Amino acid sequence: MTAYSTLLLDASGPVARITLNRPEKRNPIGPATCGELVHALTALRDDAAVRVIVLTGAGPAFSAGGDLSAMGGGGGPDTGIKPASLVELFTTLHDVGKPVIAMVNGPALAGGMGLMVACDLVVASDAAQFGTTEIAVGLWPMMITAEITRNIGRKKTLELMLTGRKIDAAEALACGLVNRVVPAAELEAETMKLATSIAEKSPAAVALGLRAFYRSADMELEPGLRYLEGQLGRVLALEDAAEGIAAFLQKRKPVWKGK
Repeated sequence: MTAYSTLLLDASGPVARITLNRPEKRNPIGPATCGELVHALTALRDDAAVRVIVLTGAGPAFSAGGDLSAMGGGGGPDTGIKPASLVELFTTLHDVGKPVIAMVNGPALAGGMGLMVACDLVVASDAAQFGTTEIAVGLWPMMITAEITRNIGRKKTLELMLTGRKIDAAEALACGLVNRVVPAAELEAETMKLATSIAEKSPAAVALGLRAFYRSADMELEPGLRYLEGQLGRVLALEDAAEGIAAFLQKRKPVWKGK
């Protein structure tokens, strides 16, 4: 297994875990970390034993945002893996074909919030904070705009971007930034409960469904419907679909083949 410099990877079961692992820097997101995330996600995509991916941060923060030292010419850590951009990272996240759940243990700010929102689902601690804080240092959250505006409304997005205000978990839940908020002591258990329930579903249907979800999101209505009609045909042709229907009729638990 590849040894990462900015991440920890545990792929020992159907629920894999990626942990951002620079707690002394509050897990910044720079080209080095993006490169390692792309590498790890690609490896998990190709691992048939992995059904769901949990992404979290070591220490008290999920991620406090972009690696300002790398932006200022510091270069960031030397990981030995090709650096990547947020473009590559976000497109990889949306093409893994396996659900990625952000387990937000602490602040998710600026680029860290963008990474969180790019995940398919978010479970957050009630002690977490969120915000697009770039404006405070004379920057604008350009790259994460595409992710945030696809998850919450324009007015709320612009309020966050223009003020740099941090919001708590309750407000994040109310505006649709996260799926669930749980007490900090229950974050691990609740995230794993959700991940395990999804891991029990057909991996073939999940992969087709996730890719169709993201690819159809920005299509015009009629072309989108035509595309989804074709994807429905692909789902119906799966062996897992036949097994799922048979299991339902026979009142038994399905045995997925992943195809």
